[in-house]
Amino acid sequence: MSLSSSGSATYTGALEGANAKRGLWSSRLAFVLAATGSAVGLGNIWKFPYITGENGGGAFVLVYLVCIAVVGIPIMMAEVMIGRRGGRSPVNSLRLIAERDRLNPAWKLVGAVGILAGFLILSFYSVIGGWAVSYVGTTASGALTGQSAEAVGAIFSDLLSDPMTLLLWHTVFMALVMVVVARGVRSGLERAVSILMPGLFVLLLIMVGYAMTTGAFGRAAAFLFQPDFSKLTTSGVLIALGHAFFTLSLGMAVMMAYGSYLPKHVSIAKTSITVSVIDTAVALLAGLAIFPVVFANGLEPGAGPGLIFQTLPLAFGQMPLGAFFGTLFFVLLIFAAWTSGISLLEPIVEWLEEQKGLNRAVSTLGAGFICWALGIASILSLNLWSDVAPLSFIPALEGKTIFDLLDFFTANILLPLGGLLVALFAGWVMSRQAMENELSLSAPAFNLWFITVRFLTPVAVAVVFVYNLI
Repeated sequence: MSLSSSGSATYTGALEGANAKRGLWSSRLAFVLAATGSAVGLGNIWKFPYITGENGGGAFVLVYLVCIAVVGIPIMMAEVMIGRRGGRSPVNSLRLIAERDRLNPAWKLVGAVGILAGFLILSFYSVIGGWAVSYVGTTASGALTGQSAEAVGAIFSDLLSDPMTLLLWHTVFMALVMVVVARGVRSGLERAVSILMPGLFVLLLIMVGYAMTTGAFGRAAAFLFQPDFSKLTTSGVLIALGHAFFTLSLGMAVMMAYGSYLPKHVSIAKTSITVSVIDTAVALLAGLAIFPVVFANGLEPGAGPGLIFQTLPLAFGQMPLGAFFGTLFFVLLIFAAWTSGISLLEPIVEWLEEQKGLNRAVSTLGAGFICWALGIASILSLNLWSDVAPLSFIPALEGKTIFDLLDFFTANILLPLGGLLVALFAGWVMSRQAMENELSLSAPAFNLWFITVRFLTPVAVAVVFVYNLI
């Protein structure tokens, strides 16, 4: 049930006044860079290439692109819309919308699920980001040049077995994230992404240019873009569906938080589509940068999670100018991880500012410190606590370390749950008039989005949710 037009005007005016104090993105480009920075992360540079390699290449890529359209873009539009409509942190945006439209106040918990997911992810994401920071020095020093597969594997194993070294690089990475977030929307987030994202694109294009010189670029392009459906399994389809959802930073409350800083005149649909297209392009370019190097050295594209930190370093170590381009690659990886880390910390900082009345610097320091401390448990689970599996009494979680549990709990439960609830809220609960006002789409375009987010998207996310659990 909506309020009267005068009530609506008062509500909108209050939000605009509050947003002016909180700060807004200076332009549509600023939002696109920030949202793309959030979406483009380790999932694009690290995970997408290896899961593509494991699932047969081109057919997997084609299914992934369809899933981006059916699942990714509709939920991103919904999250940004909720954030801008509420004009607050994810929890308070949902609370305000529920109050205004006389909905059940429990819907604010959708925002809480997302904030919790992002916070937990950052605690171990920072550890992995620290690996990338470490490898810049390792690669630049020439330590990988001419090394055997066993020696390259030993370098990575030595890193994981040294808790103090991991703690150092985890601390450096978290400090980089906190410095940016503490400076606010325009001075921190916007300024950082305006430098980091163009830098990331330039580095990625340089790496693709380098890959063209390996003699295996055509083979890599065929692997990525020529579908062979005989290599695609049901499991591969569901993995593509899940990755399409997670790569856009959905279910983490990030897009709600960023949407709360979005000016009213900016089109949510156009920006969401733009971010999705750029994110997908980066993932494909990462594949074109990585697979030629892998193929040229006779290595396996389906090398799994070790592709970036073991297979690629081995390849760079055997190639002319490998130390230089290997260093550039890990700088690229840091940029991608950094922009995503910033976005993961922002929702909890925004909430602390509103709920506890703390200034941004204190909110960032408090949230960042707790996240950093939680990350220590992930570090120790890679070495001193590697035999600690707290939930082994549950058959499905037997043998999983703290690091594994955090990854499993966020990726398989919190993120799909958050995305499913967002789709249900937008498709079945939120005022249609409010959504039409925020999205400002033509009737056919709005109806297409509405039908998708109401029926197709929830079913797709639910399938991923159930599949991951079993």
